[in-house]
Amino acid sequence: MRVLIVNTSERTGGAALAAHRLMDALNNCGVKAKMLVRDKETDNITVAALPHQSRQQLHFLWERWCIFSHLHFSKRHLFEVDIANSGADITKTDEFREADVIHLHWVNQGMLSLKGIEKILQSGKPVMWTMHDIWPATAICHLTLDCRNFEQACSHCRYLPGGGGPNDLSAKVWRKKRRLVEKYNIAFVACSQWLAGEAKASGLLKGQWIQSIPNPIDTRIFRKQNKMECRRLLHLPTDKKLILFVSQRVTNANKGMDYLITACHKLAATSPDLAAGGAVVVMGGHAEEMASKFDLPVYPLGYINNQQQAAQVYSACDVFVLPSLSENLPNTIMEAMACGVPCVGFNVGGIPEEIDHQKNGYVARYRDADDLGKGIKWVLSSPDYEQLGLNATHKVAANYSQQSVANQYIKLYNKVLADSKRKI
Repeated sequence: MRVLIVNTSERTGGAALAAHRLMDALNNCGVKAKMLVRDKETDNITVAALPHQSRQQLHFLWERWCIFSHLHFSKRHLFEVDIANSGADITKTDEFREADVIHLHWVNQGMLSLKGIEKILQSGKPVMWTMHDIWPATAICHLTLDCRNFEQACSHCRYLPGGGGPNDLSAKVWRKKRRLVEKYNIAFVACSQWLAGEAKASGLLKGQWIQSIPNPIDTRIFRKQNKMECRRLLHLPTDKKLILFVSQRVTNANKGMDYLITACHKLAATSPDLAAGGAVVVMGGHAEEMASKFDLPVYPLGYINNQQQAAQVYSACDVFVLPSLSENLPNTIMEAMACGVPCVGFNVGGIPEEIDHQKNGYVARYRDADDLGKGIKWVLSSPDYEQLGLNATHKVAANYSQQSVANQYIKLYNKVLADSKRKI
């Protein structure tokens, strides 16, 4: 069986990491998997780049320009929506022709247009689409927060000037997407049970086949290592309890850094002994901008793209905190747990599917900095701290290992292939 995994980027972003890990997992289980990307970042021979890179850049720029004009030339929300009006025709590539199954992942920002997706469907090859956010189930947005318009039909979009209207850009794109999914069968996969529930509630995907399969992780890379040795390698203090925050861009408001800052302020005020022996480690772009905002010492590590080094960072710390306001099934929590680190996060999206409350971490009340701080204190002060870490690694091994996830996908590939042959 030959599977082609299609994603905008090879390595940048959570979806790219998850797609790349799935490719590795499938190849390790005997499936011939390749990736097709617009942005190739390594010399990996199993990853192919789209041809004519200058043309691909034009697709990206044209889509952004169209969105920019609909936003009345405001940069606000410029990268929070996608309209898929321009993109590559991957059906002309050798990788597409060789594949038995086409597996779409995050294909936005000029990678694929809706017309390009229709050409893929017209080929007759079975198509699966792993949802890394809600965009395939809405008109234009990747993040709905408390908007439920997508349960009926998108319009009056909050991302558009003045809140849009009955026939705004979101309504027009919704109609195009709806015609597509009514005409063709796509097997949708959500990376979390929460996202699968949201997709099933969507008026756009009504009648479509939707299943939940988590992202895989390579536990040979992300594994528990000697804490003190990792700290020495990373030049981190060996005499403090280290609180870790990780994000591709730590200034992204959706990742909830402000809640962590507030929680640490309150910890410093209410638990001075704990605060005196604690410090914050920040891994991600713009990490150095956070140093002055905490009452605790801060160690900014910047963006780390090397998985082995990232695993050392996790292993060096005592608790991982992700106070995101919206999440699917965050890779970072999975990575931390695989390294034996208890996690703290808000009760939102797929986070409570990963963190079992007070068993391998702490699930805090949504947007509650007080409870977030309580969770951090609970983990760091737990008399069963070692057991929390063991529970975390066991959870990952049982649910998110390469073999566990690959086997679920292989069953699904076989099913869509069999269904496709019956229709011929």
